[in-house]
Amino acid sequence: MDLFAPDTHVEQSFGGPLGTLLAGLGMGAFYMALIWINMLLGMFLTPLFLIPLTWIQDAMAARKKAA
Repeated sequence: MDLFAPDTHVEQSFGGPLGTLLAGLGMGAFYMALIWINMLLGMFLTPLFLIPLTWIQDAMAARKKAA
């Protein structure tokens, strides 16, 4: 059997409506996970920057008040 003959037809894909639905579900799951991780990053990284910033502002206000 010659696999490189022009009349040999081997196709393995999820074409058609089922493939479209499968691709849509996969992309929907990917984007839901992307939104979820971005929300988590915002919730956990924002305090890591805001809390030290308030410490710096308090130190500057105390230094200004002492002067």
